[in-house]
Amino acid sequence: MWLKNITLLNFKNYTDANIPFSETVNVFTGNNGSGKTNMLDAIHYLCLCKSYFNPIDGQQIKMGEEVFMIQGDFDRNHKNEKISCGVKRNQKKQFKRNKKEYDKLADHIGLFPVVMVSPYDVNLIMEGSEERRKFIDNVISQTDSHYLDQLITYNRILLNRNAFLKQITITKRYDPTLLEILDEQLIMAGNKIFAIRKAFMDEFIPLFNQYYTYLTENKETVELNYQSQLNETSFHELLKKSVEKDRVLERTTTGIHKDELAFVISEMPLKKFGSQGQQKSFLIALKLAQYAYLAKNKGFKPLLLLDDIFDKLDDNRVQKLMQMVSHHDFGQIFITDTGIERVKSIFEKIKVEVTLFEVEEGQIKNA
Repeated sequence: MWLKNITLLNFKNYTDANIPFSETVNVFTGNNGSGKTNMLDAIHYLCLCKSYFNPIDGQQIKMGEEVFMIQGDFDRNHKNEKISCGVKRNQKKQFKRNKKEYDKLADHIGLFPVVMVSPYDVNLIMEGSEERRKFIDNVISQTDSHYLDQLITYNRILLNRNAFLKQITITKRYDPTLLEILDEQLIMAGNKIFAIRKAFMDEFIPLFNQYYTYLTENKETVELNYQSQLNETSFHELLKKSVEKDRVLERTTTGIHKDELAFVISEMPLKKFGSQGQQKSFLIALKLAQYAYLAKNKGFKPLLLLDDIFDKLDDNRVQKLMQMVSHHDFGQIFITDTGIERVKSIFEKIKVEVTLFEVEEGQIKNA
């Protein structure tokens, strides 16, 4: 699968743009704020129906305009697929495949898999466990269409159970039968999600270890650990034991919504003890493992978006990374960087041809 071209209208700082792409490596160079990252975000929109950076669609419309449009032609299984996204201020987003609008956006997820590597990913390390659960859910959702439905079901039941717990405090009435029904529903959905996450991590962790070892030449010891309360105790038992605590706190304190993905370096938390370079290597290995997992489970290669990838990596790691992603294991790649000469030098060393674009204030031209 590859993206043949993209057309933008009033998207972020682009008034209009129509860009044909190479099937292999495409690099956007330019100063910070010129629009390089916005181009990658537009590609992400076409693949996953949303911005990688900002969940509010209306905020992607260029200032002073009322609508943005993104359109792209993909070659998927040797068939042309036209994908378009349109957003008008204060109106529902329109998303179409071959001019036919989707009944629900979830039907698009996984058809055009994509992996983004960005400085923004540091949130995976620095923020709370929700960010890391989102990462797991995003990867699985691109390979299992039913998983997203299970998540939506679980979260709806969780809201209902929490509302019921609050209601007990307000009304002073406790209906154990209703709580039992909610628990059964939560357990059914939660057990399915836990089983899928566990199977995913069993396959994902060896891929992560492989890429981290390659990037760092096995100089550092790291671990990726999936932590869930359900690893040790059944969901039924967890809810039974926590019922009094849940009533006091008016929320559900146990379940798969408390799952965690622990990042460890030299047996210590990466967040506190990893250098910027080690953290970036960890995140890149995480994303390359995501790429390998998607490629294996989809049967074709996703798009790979590398935003400001050379910052905070030493020259050796940069060269090893580019050497790896530019060859047969990877498909179409989009890269941003501030220095055109640095990019040329890197790819000349590894003898890989690239298509270069210069970006300046929302204008793109071939370099």
